[in-house]
Amino acid sequence: MSGTTEDEWEFARLESDGHRADVIIDRPEKRNAMDEAVLRDLTAAVEAVSGMEDVRAMVMLGEGPVFSAGMDLGMMRDRPDEGARELFPELLAAIENTSVPTVAAAKRAAPAGAFELTLPFDFRILGTEARYGVLEVKLGTFPHGGATQRLPRLVGLSKAKEIVLTGEFVDPEEALSCGLVHDVVPDARVDARAREFADDLCANAPLGMTRAKRALDAAFETSLEEGLELERELAAEIEDSRDYREGFDARLDGREPEFEGR
Repeated sequence: MSGTTEDEWEFARLESDGHRADVIIDRPEKRNAMDEAVLRDLTAAVEAVSGMEDVRAMVMLGEGPVFSAGMDLGMMRDRPDEGARELFPELLAAIENTSVPTVAAAKRAAPAGAFELTLPFDFRILGTEARYGVLEVKLGTFPHGGATQRLPRLVGLSKAKEIVLTGEFVDPEEALSCGLVHDVVPDARVDARAREFADDLCANAPLGMTRAKRALDAAFETSLEEGLELERELAAEIEDSRDYREGFDARLDGREPEFEGR
């Protein structure tokens, strides 16, 4: 993939630059709040990434000064219908099932549903002034878009209970220290840092990254014995690949490898 290409839906854009794909939430006039149409467009954009053969990493960003204000409050107050209730889990599953590494760029605002939106990503970049956390217990409900299940897997049960049951925003530096996010930078730098992070990932062997991600994701779902067997099977798949030879040849030659994904 070379140069930059772009696809658009009404409330989402998909841009590619080199081996990186950027999915952009595009509803800045509503602070990128998510309603049924936004969720549908974002899911379509994320799923489209899977059809882009040369993509090695995906970033999700918000158009304008914030990542997302979360779910559209008008929709939540009126209680979304069953179709809408299915859209958010579908979007999160699409992110989780993306084979390449994924990065969320959480700047300024990323509360409630926007916080939960970031959890399926492999990496999260957070702004120093970001309002990041789940406040649903202060709104008469509780976070039920995956936070009670994904968050304990990221930070442990005790910390997850603190975040969910207090309904307080997480201090960015605390989010970094507990492993919830992977870097904290000034909000004006979040998008650029997320893209830089993804570009660094793109320099690695794509066959190795996708299989390593698959093995890592299986760690909480399988026994140790089953996980080790999966690891061996996935490694065997790429031992005869061109990139496997290139990686070792480059190291022996003292040069940077040029991976092609084959």
